[in-house]
Amino acid sequence: DPATQKVLWKVPQATQDEMKAAVSVAKAAQKEWAAASVSERQRVMFGFQHLIREDMDNLAKLITQEQGKTLGDARGDVFRGLEVVEFACGAASHLMGETM
Repeated sequence: DPATQKVLWKVPQATQDEMKAAVSVAKAAQKEWAAASVSERQRVMFGFQHLIREDMDNLAKLITQEQGKTLGDARGDVFRGLEVVEFACGAASHLMGETM
């Protein structure tokens, strides 16, 4: 906590093997994501949007604890992140007939 200098959590450092395993899983997941239709991706993003909305206050509190921001600033950060997700949710209708 930057305000008190108290250690809030300790996170273990990943080993080289753990990092390689994570990259391998991420590569496989990316292939699956690339094969998903736009509507399937959109449903995933709507689910993500719901999770953010459901936990906005907790996310803001975590940002406050980890970065020392005021709660108002942290809520603004979460809201701006939510706006990015909302844009992604609506992107499908903006891309009709276009290729990216």
